[in-house]
Amino acid sequence: MQRSPIRKRKRTLPRSLSAKLLLLTIVVVMATEVFIFMPSVANYRLTWLARHFNTGEAASLSLEKLDPELVPPDMPQQLLSLTQTQAIIVRRDGASRILATSAMPEEIEDHVMLEAPGRAAAVRSMVDALDTLINGGDRIIRVYGPMQERPGELELVMKDEPLRAAMLSYAGNVLLISLALSFFTGLVVFLVLRWFLIRPLQRMSDAMLAFARDPEDASNVIEPSGRDDEIGVTEEQLSKMQVQLRGTFTQQKALANLGLAVSKINHDMRNILASASLFSDRLSSAEDPLVKRLAPRLVRSIDRAADYTKQVLDYGKAGEAVPRKVLLRPHRLCRDVGETLALDGEGDDAIEWVNAVPPDLEINADPDQLFRVLLNLCRNAIKAMEGMDAASVRRLMVMANRDGDTVLIEVSDTGPGIPEDIAEHLFTAFKTSDRKGGTGLGLAIAAELVRVHDGSIDLLRDGQPGTTFCIRLPAT
Repeated sequence: MQRSPIRKRKRTLPRSLSAKLLLLTIVVVMATEVFIFMPSVANYRLTWLARHFNTGEAASLSLEKLDPELVPPDMPQQLLSLTQTQAIIVRRDGASRILATSAMPEEIEDHVMLEAPGRAAAVRSMVDALDTLINGGDRIIRVYGPMQERPGELELVMKDEPLRAAMLSYAGNVLLISLALSFFTGLVVFLVLRWFLIRPLQRMSDAMLAFARDPEDASNVIEPSGRDDEIGVTEEQLSKMQVQLRGTFTQQKALANLGLAVSKINHDMRNILASASLFSDRLSSAEDPLVKRLAPRLVRSIDRAADYTKQVLDYGKAGEAVPRKVLLRPHRLCRDVGETLALDGEGDDAIEWVNAVPPDLEINADPDQLFRVLLNLCRNAIKAMEGMDAASVRRLMVMANRDGDTVLIEVSDTGPGIPEDIAEHLFTAFKTSDRKGGTGLGLAIAAELVRVHDGSIDLLRDGQPGTTFCIRLPAT
């Protein structure tokens, strides 16, 4: 059988499972870092504002405690520059006092209250941080809250440009750290998964490709690693499957060689049988009583053999032929089987032949194919009883009866029986013969012929000595 060549696929980086796993790991880790990035930036924004608020509170304390006449003229501007604000205002008892200012803005675009963190405040702070990063830079904001060292509130008016610049710098650093962490984590996860998962999968993939190229080479069968997880089970099952496939390919090769040999032998055998048929026709005109009695049997046997030679080629092409069913009596077929196998002999070493099929039982079947089924079963029984002790009972019996729309035919013998290891593959070609010179084809042929009749054949295990086969065929 010619197989199409298997082209080994190259594992390019973007398409390989390893690269996809690495990229997926990095993306997942980066997506996880997003949930850390936004709270981190929001917390940095609040920390930056709180630090400037504390500096503004210290500056306001200095301006309130000093005598205005003793305050240097440039000190308020220096404090405003230190706190990066435009105005420092203290509110106490409902009154506001401007301690320092450069120029009061006409409009304040955002108000930020420093409050104790909470669940709602945390969510709002992330939204505000994102707004500052996107829309900030040229806005005036008001930061206010209670002072810690003395009563009252402190208000700081400032531009958000320094805040946004600091947040962008911090966000850039966090992003770089996140990328480095994502790549490192992804690399570690990738290496671990590659060692425990990808490498075994690649090993199995290579083994399957090598086996597909040359299934008859035993070295291409994967050797299980002995792992006790799912990978180990897969390797073990793959190895068993490859071994079974090797056996199947070997069997197919043997069948192909056998088919070629049979075809050659069949060609010459038909010529020989044609000559034998001519000789048998001449024997039928002899006057010897024994010749007259045996000549018809010989003619029928030669005719059946000639027909089998034709069916051999038909079987090799498309299996068994479609049955040509006629209404027949199995009793006569069993009588022909006994004559063909010379079971009507006498003597101490003769096998007792019992044709217990009712003479009036009728069935709709192909006579030649049903004859072959009974012939194969009876021949196997004879071979099984040939080596038995002379004192043993050697009996071959065929029984039949009708059960509704089914005809049951039993072929039983008193031989040694069939071993359990052979019974497992009883109707498989080349696997059921334990005799020297046996082919293991008889039961396989019988089973195939029964199947084309829409019937079944089984080995009965009733605890009795010997072997009994039961054939179930539709009566019509």
